[in-house]
Amino acid sequence: MHKKINLQERLAGALLLCAIVPLAVLGYLLIVVHGLVGNADRIRQGVHALDHFVNATIFNGYAWESVSSHAWRERDKKWAKFIIWLTGKFQKNHCERCNKREQKIVDLIIKKQLHQQNIGIKKDI
Repeated sequence: MHKKINLQERLAGALLLCAIVPLAVLGYLLIVVHGLVGNADRIRQGVHALDHFVNATIFNGYAWESVSSHAWRERDKKWAKFIIWLTGKFQKNHCERCNKREQKIVDLIIKKQLHQQNIGIKKDI
């Protein structure tokens, strides 16, 4: 069941998107430029961030998990089987390896409830 998002959280999200989307486009262009002539570490970090974005938005996964790791967790689903097959063409057991590395992070974030809504929630500190 989806939780109802309050107005304050919706407004904060809309304002953040107005700032983040243009910066994301710029970031993508920098990845392309650096991919051709630049620093491999910078490219790798940008690609990881885009991977997590795609996982959260397209595949309804966690924002802190890659598509590959998510596919391994959901390996019985058709979309996941395709991702596992495709990535396996480039690196043997890629999705399983990603999940082995990332599942600890997923478990920790869920245990600490870091994935919960925090905008518009009043908590006693």
